[in-house]
Amino acid sequence: MTQQQTADVRGPRPRLAHHPRKRRRFLLRDWRVRTRLVALILIPTVVGVLVGAQQVITSWTAASRYQLVLDKAELSDAVIEFTHQLSRERDLSVYYVASSRAPAREEPMRAQFAPVDAAAAAVRVRAAVITTAHGESAWTLTQQLLSRLPEIAATRDTVLTSQLLALPALTKYSQIINAFQQFHDQVGQGGGDHEELAGDVRALSALAKAHDAASQQRGLLAAAATTSRFQSGEFERFMAARAQQESEVAVFRSAATLDEVQTYDDTVSGTLVDRAEAFRLRTLAQVTGGRGIDLDPERDDDADRWFEAISGTVDGIWTVQRRFGESINIQSRALEDAARRDALLAATNSLLLLLAVLIVTAIMAQSLVRPLRRLRTEALRIAEVRLPETVRALRDSGDDPALAIAPIGVDSRDEVGEVARAFDEVHREAVRLAGEEARLRANVNAMFVSLSRRSQTLVQRQIKLIDGLERGEQDERRLASLFTLDHLATRMRRNNENLLVLAGQEPPRRWNKPVSLADVVRAGLSEVEHYQRVTVQITDRSAISGQAVNDIIHLLAELVENALSFSPHTTPVLVSAGVVEGGGILLTINDTGIGMVPDELVEANQRLARAPVVDVSVSRRMGLFVVARLAHRHGIRVQLRENSSRGLTATVFLPAALLHLAPYPTPAVSVPVRPAAMAHWPSFATDPSYPGGLPYLSDSSFITDPPPLDLPRGAAPAVNGHAVPAAADDYLPIFAAVESAWFSRNRTEADWGSPQTDAGWSAAEAAAKPANDGSTPSGLPKRVPKANLIPGAAATESVPKGVAPIPRISPEQVRERLAGYQQGFRTARDNISTRSIPPFAPGIPNIEEDR
Repeated sequence: MTQQQTADVRGPRPRLAHHPRKRRRFLLRDWRVRTRLVALILIPTVVGVLVGAQQVITSWTAASRYQLVLDKAELSDAVIEFTHQLSRERDLSVYYVASSRAPAREEPMRAQFAPVDAAAAAVRVRAAVITTAHGESAWTLTQQLLSRLPEIAATRDTVLTSQLLALPALTKYSQIINAFQQFHDQVGQGGGDHEELAGDVRALSALAKAHDAASQQRGLLAAAATTSRFQSGEFERFMAARAQQESEVAVFRSAATLDEVQTYDDTVSGTLVDRAEAFRLRTLAQVTGGRGIDLDPERDDDADRWFEAISGTVDGIWTVQRRFGESINIQSRALEDAARRDALLAATNSLLLLLAVLIVTAIMAQSLVRPLRRLRTEALRIAEVRLPETVRALRDSGDDPALAIAPIGVDSRDEVGEVARAFDEVHREAVRLAGEEARLRANVNAMFVSLSRRSQTLVQRQIKLIDGLERGEQDERRLASLFTLDHLATRMRRNNENLLVLAGQEPPRRWNKPVSLADVVRAGLSEVEHYQRVTVQITDRSAISGQAVNDIIHLLAELVENALSFSPHTTPVLVSAGVVEGGGILLTINDTGIGMVPDELVEANQRLARAPVVDVSVSRRMGLFVVARLAHRHGIRVQLRENSSRGLTATVFLPAALLHLAPYPTPAVSVPVRPAAMAHWPSFATDPSYPGGLPYLSDSSFITDPPPLDLPRGAAPAVNGHAVPAAADDYLPIFAAVESAWFSRNRTEADWGSPQTDAGWSAAEAAAKPANDGSTPSGLPKRVPKANLIPGAAATESVPKGVAPIPRISPEQVRERLAGYQQGFRTARDNISTRSIPPFAPGIPNIEEDR
């Protein structure tokens, strides 16, 4: 098989698995059923909630607006009380001034100061709650009213301490009163289009002006009655006040309801009102006739009687004013309460509607979503658990039994139930197809096994034939070609074993004893082509369990071949090993090749983490499948990662269950570059067909810090009391058998004999007289097992004491040793013939020529 087919752990970039497309939020067909149902019910619900919320907001705003009207109405009530008391103080002050400030008139005037001050304090309290929220004009007018209150004290001082006339005094008080009366017009502003409230506000404002006009008449005529005539301008002012009163009463009658007009007529009536009207008419007649004012010829207290009579009219109007103010307050409070009730009712209705919609939506959604969710859960369970288990069982068994397919637990008769039954049919069809695939896979595996077995037989025969040709070949070129052919045959054998691995068969070759880790790595390197580029650094003394040796050799060969194939031919590949804390060995294979893109690296590690199923991609990534299968078979973990500079690092973790402690330290293997000064010396490990030569042991590559052994200084590990060399390849059994104690390192002066040699001779003499266990019926002697062993045979209890056992040497080591000896001998002979080594090396004098 070609290099591209064998070294394909990385392989071409695999196709990415299909992922479900991302759900688009605003695409209707990607919405879930619950979302669609919620949207279907949510739209009218939202509309209803918005309408209810708007009604709540409107009602709450109206309630707040009526609360502002109520605040202004309460201030208007305080203003009504204040203007009534201040009007009385004004009239008493005018009466006091007209009486030439008589002490008798001063006391009633001063007594009126207290009610006026109390009413002013109430105005201040009510005015404190007025803000710009009540309206800019209302807030501005309130501030003006508060600024007018200090003028009352100044007017009083003027009346008491100066010679101010009656009409100017009345004018000063009237200016303050007129400013306060303007506030009544602000009560209705901001109250909406409530006609009844607006009519009451207009009627209240008209009554306030009528009250002030009647009060002015009271003061002017009282002053005129005191002096029996009107002073300059007083009569005209009196007539204007009378006209204003009649005009404002007419406005009141047009704005008020019939009941309110009737209330006014009933309240502003009586003896005092009639007497005041009679006094007014008599005054008009007397003034018109040019006579002095005499309201009652029979009495001389005309001013007091007029003050008393007209006070009935003024007090009556004030009483109606108070009723209107109270009515406005009641209406404002009622409107506010009604607006708040409407807001709460709208909010409650909206919440109840929303709750009912949510309950209905939840019930309907559950009736739809629950079967769908169960269908989805069962479908995923079938796809992820049940169907894979069924396929795995069919793949393992290879037959297609009649499996009972459990239906999905959705028994409804709607569309969801129909989908569930359809999925059951899909499940049955998938199981049937899985059975057919299992049979097809079994047939393919059988073909793989048959083809591999046949090819292996031919390859094995080819290898044996090549080995025979190598042993009898004398020509170096042909021998190099045979080596190459032998290597290619080994690779063909590995490719045949790949087919067995893909078919799930066990390896045809097995070891029944542990093999050192270094030998396993050497065997893996022997199955790759450019092994000269591999540097091996292994200092661990562990051995691999025999049942896993061939698979690990195969696994390492695939990984090393991959590293060699995807890295430049001038760069080395490093194979190293290290002990993992907690047990196990970690082998690393580093190269400086082209590496892999992240997506390919992730997919390759995913394939290595599990035993992949054989599919059409095996032909492109056979090495990846084989490594994954072999690793999964023995619990080995293989992972690929990027190097810090470039290239890849393949890590192979061998668990502790596959390891055995080696009986002696294992030398590290490396491929060092020989010094330039020794380039002209022959190397017995050099293959003339490969420029780099075979891997050989380096003097500096042995273990520098072996585990401590309980031995004396300078002694080597011993077996049966005899030292065993550090490297098994350097052990000579014949020399060990006849070694004399004289050449022992721990020899003493008294110990000069050769008990080992004597024991060897004794064993040879014993073997010369073989022991037997009688004769067979045909007359042949019966052999006693292990009774005639000689030095160098297997170590048993019958071996003579003092003879060192022979360490086991693999056939491959024997072959390599003999081939190396033969090759070195030929190389030395050729070099001597070409006079390229001592004593014929350049620069060294030739003794024979000097002679």
